[in-house]
Amino acid sequence: MRVFDHVGVPTEERHANEMYVPATKVWVTDPAPHPHRIEFLRFEPDSPVTGPVRDLPHMAFRVDRLDPLIEGEEILLGPFYATDATRVVFIFKDGAVFEFMESAEPGHWFRNTA
Repeated sequence: MRVFDHVGVPTEERHANEMYVPATKVWVTDPAPHPHRIEFLRFEPDSPVTGPVRDLPHMAFRVDRLDPLIEGEEILLGPFYATDATRVVFIFKDGAVFEFMESAEPGHWFRNTA
């Protein structure tokens, strides 16, 4: 199963109610209340994230299992845990960045930590 979750857009602006992802040193917003399902990503200056994941927008999908989807793909980042229960990976395919999200818990992945 692959279900659309959000479009991620890099930004340098702070947003209300951001969630911090320690593994990547990035602040993200909850895309659920946004009318166009946009997640804003604000990277710390010393974030280890470089290249297309940091520079380009991405399309994100919730999936049942990451591993079968990423076999043979060009992995840009991950897999890693964005939250205690959400494992993610970023790939580059057809000139675009895609994020796949596998969750061990039901419901939405966003956890307000701001």
